[in-house]
Amino acid sequence: MMKLAALAALAGSAAAFAPSTGGRAVTSLSEKSVSLPFLETPPNTAGYVGDVGFDPFRFSDFIPVDFLREAELKHGRICMMAWLGFVAVDCGFRVYPIPEGFEGI
Repeated sequence: MMKLAALAALAGSAAAFAPSTGGRAVTSLSEKSVSLPFLETPPNTAGYVGDVGFDPFRFSDFIPVDFLREAELKHGRICMMAWLGFVAVDCGFRVYPIPEGFEGI
């Protein structure tokens, strides 16, 4: 009985890596995204540089893509400045003289 169970487990695991013989069913007629193949390509991102159809929450349906690109650049730059400030303070850099409101901090 134990040998039969081991043989069945081995055959089942080997079948998991075998190529499928059936064709793939098409569920929709719209074009699928390159970056997220299980979602449809968002129509509002077409024509932009680097467009691979990545908009999983469909923000481009109700916010202009130009605004989204500018906001992403702005937030990325703010994050870079925040990281630089964190590293500078961690390395021991300080602002002297300390403003009166920040003396107790």
